Amino acid sequence: MAWTEDRVEVLTKLWAEGLSASQIAKKLGGVTRNAVIGKVHRLGLSGRAKPSRPKKVTGTRAAARKRASNTATRPRVNKAVAKPAAPSAPPPPPPIEAKPLPNGEYATILTIRDHMCKWPIGDPMEDDFRFCGRKNKVNEPYCEAHCSVAYQPSRRRGSGPKALPPRRPTRYIT
Repeated sequence: MAWTEDRVEVLTKLWAEGLSASQIAKKLGGVTRNAVIGKVHRLGLSGRAKPSRPKKVTGTRAAARKRASNTATRPRVNKAVAKPAAPSAPPPPPPIEAKPLPNGEYATILTIRDHMCKWPIGDPMEDDFRFCGRKNKVNEPYCEAHCSVAYQPSRRRGSGPKALPPRRPTRYIT
């Protein structure tokens, strides 16, 4: 398919009207959406006069939307009032120092056992690196204090600082 001057003129007009690349491809016939996008870029057609509009919904969907829009203007009453969260006691601060073993030394990678807290203390590249060594919680690798640091309870949606929305993949204008 060759791009004739007439087809380029129609493409330019439809693009300015706000039709999508797929809609333009259907109207032109014999051309794909990707071909339309490529030609738009080669022609340097940037923004549009107005954004493309979806087709009007007819029948029962239109009636349902109209009813929904009428109810949306009424003030809504919040039936479920959120109860303020009871202030909870802050967790105990984790121990800074490791607990010495019975022989006076501290738990290292060679002396750590299953029943000991495996919370690392210090820099692994330094000679004074050690593990907490206190008695761990049942089925946990850490003691009570380090578990409170390692496993923070999840926040309910809407409380706390707002999270950034998830990133969406880059899309081309169509």
